[in-house]
Amino acid sequence: MKLVIKNLTKTYKNGVKAIDDLNLEIGTGMFGLLGPNGAGKSSLMRTIATLQTPDSGSIMFGDINVLEDNMSLRKVLGYLPQSFGVYPKMSAEDLLDYFATLKGVSSKTDRQKIVKEVLEITNLYEVRHKHVAGYSGGMKQRFGIAQLLLNNPKLIIVDEPTAGLDPAERHRFLNVLREVGTNCTVIFSTHIVEDVKELCNEMAILNGGKILNHTTPQKATAALEGHIWKKIIERDDLEENEKLYSILSSNYNQDNTLNIRVHSAEQPSEDFVAVTPQLDDVYFIALKQDEPQMV
Repeated sequence: MKLVIKNLTKTYKNGVKAIDDLNLEIGTGMFGLLGPNGAGKSSLMRTIATLQTPDSGSIMFGDINVLEDNMSLRKVLGYLPQSFGVYPKMSAEDLLDYFATLKGVSSKTDRQKIVKEVLEITNLYEVRHKHVAGYSGGMKQRFGIAQLLLNNPKLIIVDEPTAGLDPAERHRFLNVLREVGTNCTVIFSTHIVEDVKELCNEMAILNGGKILNHTTPQKATAALEGHIWKKIIERDDLEENEKLYSILSSNYNQDNTLNIRVHSAEQPSEDFVAVTPQLDDVYFIALKQDEPQMV
């Protein structure tokens, strides 16, 4: 099933235009929505999830008119918001059973079966009797995936799910998401480029409520082949180089020198060497080109 968004606009009462005449089509598989904090990602996720109403535009998921028929979308939706609370003194197993009841699974046998399945998928079965409030950050996020799987969703939305996770928990979480995202549409909203590179077969860069680039990680990096250059400079020379070149990123070396990466169709100067493009370069170029031009 395909998600089709047309001319979507949302302006809040304080005048912030969070979604700006946005058009986007998303098919089956893992879709990465990449953008900085404040880009409008959560506003878009909440609108697709029927938690807020846009000012104008349309959203179709298959033959479901999302804005006119919230309940039909919610029946096939799994949603993991940026942060969520849990009841403090309930085990994972009991809480999932409760959520399954809320989602309309009336048979106790059916609930027991689906709860066992989602606990196993998310690698939480061994800790099913523990209170969810006592889980680590990564375990809580995996519990979030478990609860959204209870209704066998066709559309899954996860909003900034790896922010604040340590590397091991992040890796476990991404593996779980990779496993569940093969047969449905998964929208993965994040400001972490690495997550998209590891997980998504398609992506879009969002900023200021607008789509800047809709592509695949492979195509995006291939398009920059021969256009990304690197040189090593002394840290005191950074300001001077910033005046001369369009620097995408700079990273310290162990000897306190800096690697600077530059986007240019030709070699900027003979002390630059061509390097393999990375998804970070794609992201920084899109954001740089979106900056207001100085008059």
